Amino acid sequence: MRAYPHGGGTYIVTKDNLGIAPGSLAAGALLSDYVLTVAVSISAGVAAMTSAFPSLYPYRVELAVAAIVLLTVANLRGVRESATIFMLPTYAFIVSIGALILLGLVSLAGLGPQPHPIQTEVPPPSSPLTLFLILRAFASGSTALTGVEAIADGVPAFKEPQADNARTTLLAMGLILAFLFSGITFLSYHFRLVPNERETIVSQLARTLVDGSPFYYVVQAVTASILFLAANTAFADFPRLGYFLARDRFLPRQFRFQGDRLAFSTGILTLGALTILLVIARHASVAALIPLYAVGVFTAFTLSQTSMVVHWWRSAQGELRRVPWHSLVINAIGAVVTGIVTVVVIVTKFTHGAWIVILLIPALIGMMLAIHRHYVSVAEQLRISSEEARHRLRLLPRRSVAIVPIASLNRASLTALAYARVIADDVTAVHVATEPETGQTLQQRWREAGLTIPLVIVDSPYRELLGPLVAVIEKLHREKGGPLITVVIPEFVPVHWWERLLHTQTAWRLRRALAQIPDLAITMVPYHLRD
Repeated sequence: MRAYPHGGGTYIVTKDNLGIAPGSLAAGALLSDYVLTVAVSISAGVAAMTSAFPSLYPYRVELAVAAIVLLTVANLRGVRESATIFMLPTYAFIVSIGALILLGLVSLAGLGPQPHPIQTEVPPPSSPLTLFLILRAFASGSTALTGVEAIADGVPAFKEPQADNARTTLLAMGLILAFLFSGITFLSYHFRLVPNERETIVSQLARTLVDGSPFYYVVQAVTASILFLAANTAFADFPRLGYFLARDRFLPRQFRFQGDRLAFSTGILTLGALTILLVIARHASVAALIPLYAVGVFTAFTLSQTSMVVHWWRSAQGELRRVPWHSLVINAIGAVVTGIVTVVVIVTKFTHGAWIVILLIPALIGMMLAIHRHYVSVAEQLRISSEEARHRLRLLPRRSVAIVPIASLNRASLTALAYARVIADDVTAVHVATEPETGQTLQQRWREAGLTIPLVIVDSPYRELLGPLVAVIEKLHREKGGPLITVVIPEFVPVHWWERLLHTQTAWRLRRALAQIPDLAITMVPYHLRD
């Protein structure tokens, strides 16, 4: 936060300090992280609801999909989270869970209301307590740290001094997290609560301490609300990351554009669609999603911490006395610890679904690098010097040629022919006769109308239209010569959108076919029909 007071983010920090390839790895990890953030948060929020109301459990996937659709639509409409919207559920969650923990600690001392322990049989140990098991538990518990990077990304949102206020907020969040997480873990162990798919640990703890009271439903409500807000945060971060990647030519340019409500619509729609597919595939199960979640998160953490080590070393310009050793050591420890978590998660969770993300991230990197190569190639091929521009303009032909493909002699084709006569000195009409009589009829009407424009008729005994039409246009192109010939395509536009389905869209298909031919300019001349 001190080094990047304008908001760094893992992608920017990694790209600046480690290069494009590690930056692409960070971007791939973050993209998967944001998708899984929404999936995990929404699924956990739905789990809080179904724990309070078990009758909703069979509909958990439908509830999760509905919540994602609602968040997608809200963000597309440009909803901006105010401080109050975030503040009230956050404070309510901290106070409610804090009160629940204090109530549990008081009950352990024999004071206050007596708890109502849930009678759940604890399963026998499946393996001895080994270092590997401790590391696995540590890696699983570390998932609670996900989301802390949001403060580093949003430093500019703080009041001055921004970096100091952001650092203070992160410290406070760490202390709150330590208290809530440790308290829930300690009480869950004491009351012998066992995780299960149908009820969350928080719900079991609340039922143990305040079963049957309104406070139980308050705890579940604030838990669900804070989780839905966590999902909404990804709807702000994913499109913003998509913008940065598109700006650096690693994602399609559509991710750069904002809609009329100043929202990155492409990023929002992409995140919503991917999350819905993931929630449906994993049946909105938090247990099934967490192994996927942790890989991307801690890969990003490891890269950002390593990048900061490089940043501090470079900032000293190789002079040991100028190196901020306390910052470098802290980031180095962070890189080692999060790296260990990443490795442990990959090893222990591989068969539980982590392999999906391990394959997905390299695929994302390959896609982004391919997109980057394409944009670089396009830019190089389109780049032109001032001297070349002047030279090419001097070579432009003064005589222009136009070709007009027509199906029959009608208002649309006559409008296109009239336009071609305006822009070109040499105009040729082309007709593909799929039936012998259509060519003869058109020639007769052409003579009756007294048209002097040359008419070329191509017979197509197999009733193929596009192939012969493209072939004759290419032939005329070679015969006419010149670097550029204009193909003027007549097109009639129906009044209603559904009426387009009643027509073959030949003009649109012809335009797509001709776009593959070099040195052809394609002009569409629409004729609008009346109701």
